[in-house]
Formats: sequence, structure tokens, C-alpha cells
Amino acid sequence: METYHILNGDCLIDQLAETKINQDFIVCRECLIDGNLKANTLANFWEVRANFIAETYHTTQETYFNKTVKEFEKIKQLPNHADVCLWFENDLFCQTNMWFVIWLIAKQPLLNIFRVFPIIKSHKDIWKGFGIAKKEDLENAYQAKVKFTAEDLALGKNLWKAYQEHDLEALKILSKTPSNCFKYLEEVCAAHIDRFPPDHSLGRPDKVVKELLITKLTSFEEVFIAFNEREGIYGFGDSQLMSIFKRQINPK
Repeated sequence: METYHILNGDCLIDQLAETKINQDFIVCRECLIDGNLKANTLANFWEVRANFIAETYHTTQETYFNKTVKEFEKIKQLPNHADVCLWFENDLFCQTNMWFVIWLIAKQPLLNIFRVFPIIKSHKDIWKGFGIAKKEDLENAYQAKVKFTAEDLALGKNLWKAYQEHDLEALKILSKTPSNCFKYLEEVCAAHIDRFPPDHSLGRPDKVVKELLITKLTSFEEVFIAFNEREGIYGFGDSQLMSIFKRQINPK
């Protein structure tokens, strides 16, 4: 039985290289927690994302297609009956990417799909994921992988569509669905919904950054560390938090 691994970002490649796990990787190089997602077709979706990534991260659309879309297209080439392991963490950043991957991969019903969860040894590390994992942690995580049922895959697809369409009510309802393949789903969906208060006031991440600035944290590095200690559930990287930081440093 052939086994393939879909990784959320390149960092895991080096970590997994030190294990006995086979090295057949597909890398998800996206940040679907940020930017426009509206599109009528997959081809249109790639164009929308290429435009956003090029403008926001000072790269080119060609680079996006070469580095990101080509990786996703490898999913179409997966052989029937292969085992496919999704190495995604529990935070919102990773989950939105995983929902999209599930939506893509569910189009191939003859694959065996598994979720690989990070090994969490302490509650304070709940959102740190694979980043703090040792070799044996990764091997244990792989051995403990959980197979997606048809219901789990349907949930993942529906989560993606609700997220893509910004249907917060549907997302809230879906978040209450029990599933062994989605840990902390209700908390993660609530964190996303909190980004968009119905009264159009500051969203939860902006509020937290504003509060941190009031406490006399002035550098981005200080705010980044404090934010992730408090709101690691979002999984924001430098780029996502920097845009919030700039908004609160120079509010209109």
C-alpha cells in the first residue's frame, strides 16, 4: 500500500526527514486564513489567490502557480487505494488549509484519508503543534493517525464551503458536529467568527493587539510573542499579525 503525506508548510519536511516515515510529500503552501476566497471555479480560485498572494507578500503570480498550485495538483495524481495522511495542526490557520485540502481530496473516493494529530503533552502547548515535536513524537503521531469516515470527509467539505462563503452561521452549526478527525473544532470556528462582530466593532484579534499596545508593548516582536501566548488558536504568522499591528499602531 502506497502512503503519501500532505504537510501544512515546508517546515515539517526537515523534521520528518529524521524519522523512519516514508518521504512522499505534498506541501500545502497557502494561508487561507487571509485574503479573498470567493471564486466560482477552481481555476478562478487559483487566479484570485495568486493575485492576493502576489500583492500581499510581494511575489509574483507565476511563483504562486509554480510553488503552490503545482503542489495541490499532485493530489489529482494520487493512485487509487493509496493511504494519504494529512499532517495539520489544530489552530485556525492550519484548519482552514486542511478544510480546503479535504474539499480537493474528497473528489477521489478511492483514497484512504487519515488525520495525523500533533502529540500534545501539556495544555499550554495546545496550539504549538508539530513545531515542538521530537523525532519520536512525529513517529508516535503517525502511528496514532485517525482514518476519516465518509461523514468526516463530508464535514470537512462543508466546513470549507461555509468558510469560503463567509457563512458564519453555517460554520457555527457545523462546529458542533462530533468527529474524531477534528479536535477543538468548536473553539476554532468560534475564534474565526469572533473576527467579525455583528456590530462591526473591532474583531477579536484586533482587540487583543490593541490591548497589548495599551500595556506598553511597542515592538512588533513583543506583540507577536504576547499575542501567540494569548491567542495561539489563530496560528497567525508574522505576515497576518503584522497587518493587524499596523492597523492598531495607526488607527483611522
